[in-house]
Formats: sequence, structure tokens, C-alpha cells
Amino acid sequence: MTPEDPVVDPGRLPTIRVVPMPADTNVAGDIFGGWILSQIDIAGSVVAHRRARGRVITVAVNAVQFHKPVFVGDLVSLYADVVRVGTTSLTVDVAVYAERFRDGTHTECVRVTEATLTYVAMGPDRKPRPVPAEDDA
Repeated sequence: MTPEDPVVDPGRLPTIRVVPMPADTNVAGDIFGGWILSQIDIAGSVVAHRRARGRVITVAVNAVQFHKPVFVGDLVSLYADVVRVGTTSLTVDVAVYAERFRDGTHTECVRVTEATLTYVAMGPDRKPRPVPAEDDA
């Protein structure tokens, strides 16, 4: 998928889906980039937590690209995938799409943002712990 080809797999469910509200806007009336980053971190942590089978913390936002603005009332869907697993860390890619609705009708679905984040699995002692192998159930 590229920003020019924003088709989302219709059989795939988003990691999270949310509708931004007027309180989430910047002075220009668009949705504040920090709000989008917060949603990205939440979506990334969901898949990292599942894969690590426990608590994770965000240690890096490696890359973020804002392609198009998000507006109040857009239906924002975030799709997150674990793309790399290290000894204690996980790298996650997150793609953000906005479905636009104007005058009560669906007008378009666009890829608005993408990001790569790194999480570290944490043990009960709040220290890094190994990420279990996928086949360790």
C-alpha cells in the first residue's frame, strides 16, 4: 500500500477506529498532529502487547509521515503490524486512513499518516524482558 493507493483490505479489521472531535483541532481547524500521534501510539501498543504477551513501553517513534490532513468527523482507522521482533524489542508499522463524510455521504478514503515505532517488553520488575517466541504458547 502506498499513499497513492489507499485501498484497505476489506476483510481486515482496523486495530483501532476513532472519530476526532472539535476539541482535537489545531488553530487551523485541522486535527492536531499530536492527537494523531497519540492514536498511533495506542494502536501500535495494542499489537506489540499482544505479540509480547504482556506490558510494553514505547521507546522510539522512528518515523512519521503526515500525507493529508484529518478533519473533524472523519472516521479514522489505524492498522498496526509487528514488522520486526528482537530480543526485548518490537518494531511496529502503523498506517492511518480517514474516511471522509460530507453532507451525510461517504466521499473518499485516504491514507493520511504512516509511522514506525519501537516498543520494549517489560517484566513485572519494570525491566526489559525477552519477547516470547511466536510458538511459545
